[in-house]
Amino acid sequence: MNRCPWCEKNDLYIKYHDQEWGLPVFDDRRLFEFLILESAQAGLNWLTILKRRENYRKAYNNFDPLKVASYDDNKIAELVSNPGIIRYKRKIEASINNAKCFIDVQHEFGSFSDYIWGFVDFKPIINTFTDLTEIPAQTSLSQKVDEDLKKRGFKFIGPTIIYAYLQAIGIVNDHLQSCFRYKEIISSYSEY
Repeated sequence: MNRCPWCEKNDLYIKYHDQEWGLPVFDDRRLFEFLILESAQAGLNWLTILKRRENYRKAYNNFDPLKVASYDDNKIAELVSNPGIIRYKRKIEASINNAKCFIDVQHEFGSFSDYIWGFVDFKPIINTFTDLTEIPAQTSLSQKVDEDLKKRGFKFIGPTIIYAYLQAIGIVNDHLQSCFRYKEIISSYSEY
């Protein structure tokens, strides 16, 4: 079975690649989860975050944006001392700020899903890469989304983080054409 080579050395990576990465996500709570995790990843590799994902779910009330938005200084202190997550205070504070901004977007657009998928007219971008070296770190789309999110007050993001986010939530299909998931994900589009 051919897979994207970035995931082949770790079972957790393989599971994430085979079951989640690039599959379109429309559920706001999952969109929020990926946004928080991608921001936490800044300066780290994704496997570091995947290994802590369950700890994040527990620490962040299963990524309920309303609960995260209400976190106070006591909760920040609790998170900073939690060895199961990335304990960088600025990232934690940004996640709380971003929860508030996320809720504002939900109120304005009806859902965060409608907002984020609106950037591509609700049609995923299907790339045709054959080698990992072809996959960009950022694109004009990720720059546009990043700029708009920043105008809305989001923090600890950037065009590279946002591109990884767009890949994770399926707005962009960056599975290599030789990967078995490439066609599976394309065929899943008819379900949405």
